[in-house]
Amino acid sequence: MTTARANVYLVGAGPGDPGLITVRGSQLLERAEVVVFDRLVPQEIVALAPPGALRIDVGKRPGTPQSRRQAEINELLVRHGRAGKLVVRLKGGDPFVFGRGGEEAEALADAGVPFEVVPGVSSAFAVPAAAGVPVTHRGVARSVTVVTGHVGGREPVAGVDWEALARVGGTLVVMMGMQKRAEIAQLLIAAGRSPSTPVLVVERGTTPRQRVVRADLASLAEIRLEAPSIIVIGEVAGLELAVHEPPRLEGMTVVVTRAHDQARTLSSALEHAGAQVVALPVIAIADAADGGEGLRRAADAVARGRYDWVVLSSANAAQRLAEALGGRGIGPAQVAVVGAATSEALEAHGLRADLLPPTASAEALADAMPDAQGRAGRVLFVRAAEVREVLAPRLRAKGWEVDEVEAYRTVAAGSEQGVTPEALRAAADADVVTFTSPSTVRCFLELASGLRLPPVVACIGPVTAAAAADAGLEVDVVAGTQSAAGLVEGLATYFATRAVR
Repeated sequence: MTTARANVYLVGAGPGDPGLITVRGSQLLERAEVVVFDRLVPQEIVALAPPGALRIDVGKRPGTPQSRRQAEINELLVRHGRAGKLVVRLKGGDPFVFGRGGEEAEALADAGVPFEVVPGVSSAFAVPAAAGVPVTHRGVARSVTVVTGHVGGREPVAGVDWEALARVGGTLVVMMGMQKRAEIAQLLIAAGRSPSTPVLVVERGTTPRQRVVRADLASLAEIRLEAPSIIVIGEVAGLELAVHEPPRLEGMTVVVTRAHDQARTLSSALEHAGAQVVALPVIAIADAADGGEGLRRAADAVARGRYDWVVLSSANAAQRLAEALGGRGIGPAQVAVVGAATSEALEAHGLRADLLPPTASAEALADAMPDAQGRAGRVLFVRAAEVREVLAPRLRAKGWEVDEVEAYRTVAAGSEQGVTPEALRAAADADVVTFTSPSTVRCFLELASGLRLPPVVACIGPVTAAAAADAGLEVDVVAGTQSAAGLVEGLATYFATRAVR
C-alpha cells in the first residue's frame, strides 16, 4: 500500500555502499522520528536521521540476547506507527527481496497503519555488478534466478527445487548461501549442472571491504569467505567487466569532523578509497542569534527585487536562504556562490548560480564579482555569524552597497550530535584527522583537549590549513581542489609518497 499520509516507510537501504540508498530513502531518513534498522545496514545510512531520532537496532544475531523475532519487529512498527511518528524501517537491499518486508507490510495493513514501500537496490544484482559480472549477458545468459540458501525445513536446503534450477540454466544468484554452499553445489551437480560451471563469490560487495573469489561449482565448498556473501553460478561468473582501482587508503583510520548532515560525501569518498571512517561531528549548525528574523526580512526584500546580487559563501547559507524564500523566486537579482557545494545546495531548491569562481574561496569570489560601475547597486551577503572579514569589504571597495545578514551560527557539537566518549577515543586512535573549515579545527581542539591527536592532519583548503597552523598543528596535507575528492586524493598522494621514501 502506498499513501501520501504514510506513518511507516519500509525503505531499502541498498547493498552496502551508503551511496546506493535511493534519494527518496535518504530524504525520508532526514525527517525520521524513529529509525528501525537491521544489522547489515551501514551506520553511515542510519546517521542520516536527525540527531534526536530514536534509533532501534533489530538486527537478528543468532544466539544473542538482542535478536528479535519477526513478530516483535512487526509489533514495534505497528506501535510507533500508531503513535503518529514518522517511522523509517531500514532493510538491507530491497525490502521485498528475501527481506521479510512483505510480512511487515501485512502486519501494518492488518493493523490499519498507513505505510509506504520505498524500493532499494538489491544486492542480488548490485553486488555481482560491483565485481564486474552482469547477471545477464547477450550470448551468455538470457535469464537469471534469485534464490535463498537460508530456508526452513528439516533438510539443510529444503523448500527449493534445486533440480528445476539446474535444468533452467542461465544465471543462478544465491543469497545467504555460504553456510550451505557445499550442499547447494552437490545438489546442483547431482541434478545435471556441470562441475566446471564458473562460480563467483563476493563478500561484503559494494563496500571498501569487498572480497571476490572465482572458482567452479565443484570447488564452491572450498571458498573461505564470510557472510554476507553473494554466490553467482553460471557462465557470466567467468566475465570480469569492471575496471578495478585498488583502495589507496586501505588500513587507514580517518576522522571526519564535518557537521553531521554534511559529512556524507567526504565519508563515502574515504570509504571508497579503503579507509575506515570515524565520525566525530565536532560542529553543529544553529539558528542565527535573532532566530532567523533578519534572514526572513532579507528574503522578502530579495523576492521584491530590491537587490542586484545575492552572495552566498556556504552551502548552509544557500539552504537557509532557500528555506526563507519558501519557493519564491529571487526577482531580477543574480546569485554568486563561493563553490560547487554551495551551487548544488541552491540547485536542490530549484535556484541557479550565475557566478561561480574557479577557486572556492572568499577572495576568489570577491575578485570574480564585477564592479558596481558607478551605479548604486545593492548586494545581499548571506553569511554565517563567524565569517572572515574578507568578502564584504572587497565588494564595498568595488562600489557595491552591501547588506549583511546572519543566516546561521556554527557551534560546538555535543553528545546528541555524536560527540561521545567512545567517538573521542576512536578519534584518538586514528591515523588521520580531516578539517573542512576553521571552525572544525577550533571545536576539535576544544573537544579533544588532553587526548592524543592523530599523527596526520589533512585540510580541505589553504584557509583551513592556515587556521590549523595558527592553532599550533602541523599540517601534512592540503587538498589541491577544495572538495571531498580533492582531500582524498591529497591523502592518497601523501601516503604513496611516504611509502617510497
